[in-house]
Amino acid sequence: MDNTIDRRSFFKRMAGAGALIATSQLPSWADDKPEVFPERGRYERLSLSYAVVRIGLEKPFSVLHISDSHLTAAYPHENEKKQKLNTNRTRTFGGRQEEALRDALAWAKQHVDYVVHTGDLIDWQSEANFDLVKKYFGPDIIGAVGNHEFSPDMGYTEPKMETTESGKDRTRAQLQRIFPFDIQFQSQVVGGVNFITMDDVYGYVVESQVQRFQEEVKKGLPIVLCMHVPFFTDTIWRAHVRFWKDKGPLADGTFPAVSGDYKIQQEDPVTRDFLAWLREQPLLKCILAGHEHFTIEDQFSPTCREYVVGGNFLFHGQEVLFI
Repeated sequence: MDNTIDRRSFFKRMAGAGALIATSQLPSWADDKPEVFPERGRYERLSLSYAVVRIGLEKPFSVLHISDSHLTAAYPHENEKKQKLNTNRTRTFGGRQEEALRDALAWAKQHVDYVVHTGDLIDWQSEANFDLVKKYFGPDIIGAVGNHEFSPDMGYTEPKMETTESGKDRTRAQLQRIFPFDIQFQSQVVGGVNFITMDDVYGYVVESQVQRFQEEVKKGLPIVLCMHVPFFTDTIWRAHVRFWKDKGPLADGTFPAVSGDYKIQQEDPVTRDFLAWLREQPLLKCILAGHEHFTIEDQFSPTCREYVVGGNFLFHGQEVLFI
């Protein structure tokens, strides 16, 4: 589905992972008051970075980009595995994830035009987490889910998630019922810019997504690509290894071994060819991604810069001005 809206058009409710919504219609919450630093500025606990994407628009607009909220809810009646996940994963993410999400949305309502959330709104599948999806996601939303949306129980019943299309198929239909948008690929035109969101949660894309993207290019509009896993550059990969693998500053200049999503992007034929083609597309102006839990940016192509935003569960976000 291709939804074209103008700058101040709106959806009925808040949107999250991979979604784009006008902030003029974000709800107000009765308890939108900071519990920490009560004598300081309301939004000082937010850690925001800033970026400018120069397209040549007649009417500039701004977006708050957030990702990786990792909500960890479970109802008391859910099974023992869900209760353990609720305890353990809430401890992992600090227990203030929904508070951080609300802080970001409240700030966005006052300061930007739209919100984009690039995945992992929830940390794993539960009735309570699905209800939070419904709470923050309304109709007419587009988006790309994160890898954690596909996780039934974080490996409690399986030693390792099957990170393939067949693995996704085990819960894909259920997720599609919960999320009010096409979880594989969507586009939405905002202010003359085509925001495309796609599922790349295990590092790769599939041929149907490539074909749909090529059709979007034919529209001739500048493109912003929103997805969960970044399309790695060497710079982003170095940062990934330093952050996740405890390898220090890599000061000796050696390049860290490629593995995981970056290796898949280099070796999966469909993804590799798509990335080579994508780097030659002058209409691609910006990539917004998450997944890494830290903020970094790098040049993806001559016309496109990639912005990876830190985890929203840590109160991180990024304001992107499109001019």
